[in-house]
Amino acid sequence: MTQDRPLIGVTLMLGFCLIAPMGDAVAKLIGNSVGIGQVVAIRFALQALILFPIVWLTARQWRMQGRVMWLTLLRTVLHIIGIAAMFTALMYLPLADAVAIVFVMPFFMLVLGKMILKEVVGPRRLAACIVGFVGTLLVIQPSFATVGWPALLPVFVAANFSVFMLVTRQIAKETDPIGLQAVSGLMAVALMLPILLISSLIGFAPLEVSAPTATQWNLLLALGGLGTIAHLLMTWSLRYAPSATLAPMQYLEIPFATVIGLLIFNEFPDALASVGIAITMAAGLYIILRERATARRLALPTRQQAPA
Repeated sequence: MTQDRPLIGVTLMLGFCLIAPMGDAVAKLIGNSVGIGQVVAIRFALQALILFPIVWLTARQWRMQGRVMWLTLLRTVLHIIGIAAMFTALMYLPLADAVAIVFVMPFFMLVLGKMILKEVVGPRRLAACIVGFVGTLLVIQPSFATVGWPALLPVFVAANFSVFMLVTRQIAKETDPIGLQAVSGLMAVALMLPILLISSLIGFAPLEVSAPTATQWNLLLALGGLGTIAHLLMTWSLRYAPSATLAPMQYLEIPFATVIGLLIFNEFPDALASVGIAITMAAGLYIILRERATARRLALPTRQQAPA
């Protein structure tokens, strides 16, 4: 079992926040030219192909049984659903808006972490996440007025990934993160291949399989690599810190997504969405400062007791 080390967990989650929006941008680039089912299946196949050689070369633990295996299967199903819903949302919404709306997730996670995992959630941290949730609602409003129901897809993604992260937290300390991600990739491919085959036979367009072009293959390879690295960092972070501590960190995805959306798609949130994003970011940054202050207070007695 790995002891909680919140600052290591926060650092790893920061890496996730840097890389995840890059993967979302690639998904947005390819989403209208390749079926969503094929994109998701290739993304997980590449995850398995990248990680299993590492598992083999480093003799990492990857075999699972009993409770851990079933929770890993549940986690994989949640991962497939969440990624498919997010990639679909990116077809309709600006990158920054889609990412910002997902940030109703930390509110869900704090409540679930407190109710299910009995994690300690202080009143200031909970109040800051409620403020962040209000900011998220301000982002939803203009997007919903423009595109309708797809603006709600990121809310579904948030609820889905809240459960996904809580399940990850349950098994993170009992599994190797690279082995876990490798097995999840293999499970996802095994689950999706029959679905894609049946969909192609009956002509269900979103899940039909086609032959990608060279450019599309480059984008798919980038998507698989970025997604694998990002979620590996997220899984690793949960080995060292509670989900309630890490949830607010993900607010930092928003400014990165905004910059990427502006540079690649020439998108920028409108006035109301910008206000909502600013509120959401302020709430998240406040919580990060609270975590740093708490970590310093906990470390101070140790330093004082250390021999000179």
